[in-house]
Amino acid sequence: QVQLVESGGGLVQAGGSLRLSCAASGRTISTYTMGWFRQVPGKEREFVAVITWQSEFYADSVKGRFTISRDDAKNTVDLQMNSLKPEDTAVYFCAASRAVTLSVPFYDYWGQGTQVTVSS
Repeated sequence: QVQLVESGGGLVQAGGSLRLSCAASGRTISTYTMGWFRQVPGKEREFVAVITWQSEFYADSVKGRFTISRDDAKNTVDLQMNSLKPEDTAVYFCAASRAVTLSVPFYDYWGQGTQVTVSS
């Protein structure tokens, strides 16, 4: 079992930055694909960024603005979000998968989520 806890969400003005952190416990994340996803009310959870042991993947909507990173020694995964836009407003979730995948159903473990609100 892997437990994931997100932190770092909050309210920020458009153009600002936030850094989300995900702390894992219970098992090392070194063998997992780690991802950040987001969800707004009434919509499906969507892929934001994923990191394996050798590659990073980003949704087109965040490419060039967001950066995902991992520290397997500390068992953490971060998401640096710059140039934030109102449309980035969502609950952001950290997740872990045994597979190399961008697809929500294939993620085995999820955090509780952290709210990010970007005001215009």
